[in-house]
Amino acid sequence: MRISTNMVNADFLNNLATTTNKVQSTMNQLSSLKEVNKASDNPLLVSKILDLNVSISQNSSYATTISDAKDWTATQDGALQLVEKSMNNIRNIVVAVNSSGTLTDAEFKAYRSELQQEIGTVVDAMNTNYDGRYIFGGSKTTEPPFEVTKDANGEINGLKYNGDETNLAREISNGVSINLLTNGNSVMNAQGAGKDLGTFFNELVADLDKHDEAAIADLSKKLGEVDVFKNNIVNYNTRVGAIENRIDAAKDRNDSEKITLKNTLSTRQDVDIAQKYMEYQNQMLAYKSTLAMGTKIMQTTVLDYM
Repeated sequence: MRISTNMVNADFLNNLATTTNKVQSTMNQLSSLKEVNKASDNPLLVSKILDLNVSISQNSSYATTISDAKDWTATQDGALQLVEKSMNNIRNIVVAVNSSGTLTDAEFKAYRSELQQEIGTVVDAMNTNYDGRYIFGGSKTTEPPFEVTKDANGEINGLKYNGDETNLAREISNGVSINLLTNGNSVMNAQGAGKDLGTFFNELVADLDKHDEAAIADLSKKLGEVDVFKNNIVNYNTRVGAIENRIDAAKDRNDSEKITLKNTLSTRQDVDIAQKYMEYQNQMLAYKSTLAMGTKIMQTTVLDYM
């Protein structure tokens, strides 16, 4: 086969274009520190990188939800500890009245006032909010779920719940959700009590207000009921603690997944600078060699064949 000058020139130009494109591509990778800069560079790799970026974004979103849920449960734990403390104080009041023998009117009034203060403390604790949202109102997070009730004289005689019985769900990973214990009605109603906490407080205040023999006898029966309600609150807080532990485990998994995803993305997307610079050096050598050969080929004339 006879090789013409035009064929030699065409091959040279094709080789020069190929070498130039490789040099340009490597320069782009070194300047951007990315393996690919547009979809046409490597469609399959770009697709995998896009999927990884979506997964990282989802991971970040779940991390935010987990952090919010953790702070929410920690706030609940603190509030319920205050309620437990108040219930212990209320128990001490009942015990003191039962063990004091004969009390004066002033002493009964002092105990009643102390009880009313503790009821107010319970309401304040159960109306704790986190980030502007009430944590024991069910789905009604914008309004205080608990309020004190008062008699005709404006004296505190109990409390009532205005929230609903919803436990708010939080998605902590793909297809995995947890329910935060936001149903404050569970605190109001203790199994085996036969009444809610508001009614129980109302009866306690009424007994201390009457302070007669029948009221004293009724107060002696109330000691067991105090323990029922107090234990119900302790158990409720234990369940909150279990949820908090599960959230901690979810946070650990989320952090581990974040590291794995970012390492995988870096492996597929980021340039190994040392290796890429060696490629660039080799490609530049090939490019210069191609140019050198081209100058010899392109300078060939008819005189070279005479």
